[in-house]
Amino acid sequence: MNANAVLDICLQAMIVAAKLAAPVLVTALVVGLAISLLQSITQLQEATLSFVPKAAAVAVALIVCGHWMISEMVTFTNDLFAKIPSLLGGL
Repeated sequence: MNANAVLDICLQAMIVAAKLAAPVLVTALVVGLAISLLQSITQLQEATLSFVPKAAAVAVALIVCGHWMISEMVTFTNDLFAKIPSLLGGL
């Protein structure tokens, strides 16, 4: 196994991690921005008002995207296991 193979695996792992984190993070960002805008307009500064809707929206995003996230991780893991013989030098 050489340095290029290690870097390739690390790059693929970071891409998969970013793809898996994106739905949750974007959902939290959009809902947080909307709640912050609502709080600024109404001048109602309550901490739970921003936390509860974000938590609920993230839960919905996980329910909606959960199957896709699991299938992406399974695909990445299967590809990684399939590469093991070539990484070890054909043993």
